[in-house]
Amino acid sequence: MAITYTWEIISLKTKNETLGDGVVLANAVCQTHWKKIGIDEDDNEGTFYGATPFSAENLTAENFAAFDTLTESVVLGWIHALVVSGDAAYDTHINGEIQKQITEAITPITDSAMPWAPE
Repeated sequence: MAITYTWEIISLKTKNETLGDGVVLANAVCQTHWKKIGIDEDDNEGTFYGATPFSAENLTAENFAAFDTLTESVVLGWIHALVVSGDAAYDTHINGEIQKQITEAITPITDSAMPWAPE
């Protein structure tokens, strides 16, 4: 069964970061919180919540994107570069957790009374 995935940014945290040459990068994104949602063909859904930190330490003023110019697509690109492209095992883990939730929606797990201790 095919699963369609979408990503959403839940929150961003920023701080001012000073580069080695003394340039201050105002409101540099230092933490993201996001979710990846998987939906199968029967609309069963699973969601994985994650957090990805960032540092402007290796940026230059020329390749820094000002906070008010960011789009969700740009920030998701940063996250994908680390989570999907940078660590395939982590992305496989995320997709596996989403698949578990979808499987449980199809075949629910229920609490059962123990046969030796009826309710």
